[in-house]
Amino acid sequence: MRLSIRLDEILWGGVKLDGIPPLEHPKMISASEAEYLGKNDIVFGVYVNGEARAYPKRILAWHELFNDTVGKVNVTCAYCTLCGSAVLYNQKVGDKTFKFGTSGFLYRSNKLMYDRKTNSLWSALEGVPVSGTLVGSGLRLERLPIVTTKWKDWRERHPTTKVLSLETGHRRDYGEGVAYSDYFSHDKLMFPVPLDSPDLRNKQEVVALILDGEAVAFHPSFLKKNNLHQEEVGNGSVVILTDKSGSSRVYDATGLTFSKWDRKAEVKDSQGQTWEMTEETLIGSAGEKRRRIASNRAFWFGWHAQFPESRLVK
Repeated sequence: MRLSIRLDEILWGGVKLDGIPPLEHPKMISASEAEYLGKNDIVFGVYVNGEARAYPKRILAWHELFNDTVGKVNVTCAYCTLCGSAVLYNQKVGDKTFKFGTSGFLYRSNKLMYDRKTNSLWSALEGVPVSGTLVGSGLRLERLPIVTTKWKDWRERHPTTKVLSLETGHRRDYGEGVAYSDYFSHDKLMFPVPLDSPDLRNKQEVVALILDGEAVAFHPSFLKKNNLHQEEVGNGSVVILTDKSGSSRVYDATGLTFSKWDRKAEVKDSQGQTWEMTEETLIGSAGEKRRRIASNRAFWFGWHAQFPESRLVK
């Protein structure tokens, strides 16, 4: 068996293959039809090629993974309830396309998904194969932007958004905060991890990203106080824009210095140029575009266990 992680650190989570059933191209409804959602319910907002979709945490917590097509791009979102992370991936790598399921196994309390072509196990946080025939192949899934936000804020930004229907084909109590309510109510872990950090509580959320091989995590309170924050990461610079709801989006800022933003959609740089913030890019008044950098929320323990060299900004 090919492995890139220690075999003794792969633990069974107590469920069979796809025992936590992924959502396969689930039914979507309009925002006006989503009467089941409260304004403060948490959703994972996805925007690809002009198409906006919202995947409520209250539903995804019961399924932990979906395969879908958004903006004509086939995507997989792996939501690890144990480590609090929802990561969106493009299913296409080069000339290969992979669909994923839930393996039932964990690595350092992080979800391991499997691809349905080779049954190789993949890291849900890193998007690389860690066990099976694909180990050593050099394959790495492209991370796509996703934002954790409140339903009212996502709907305000994207009134034509589609949102998951309660008609998933499964019978679950999809009430807000029902799934894993006991686990989320304390700081104890369900499975052991070999690395811990005294820097933050285990389940303190962080805004995390990987760029040019460097992993960095930001405390949400720091970002709320510094709602426009620029940071050197990897081989360049990023700017993190945190709106009034506390949702953060990250953009390439290499060679630029941003100085002000209205916490809605308008950003200014030190030269006085105005930029429009969209879900995919920053668009300068002179026509220049800066891409959005994929980031995600995660519990500190899960992120640190996967990336112990990660910098923490707090």
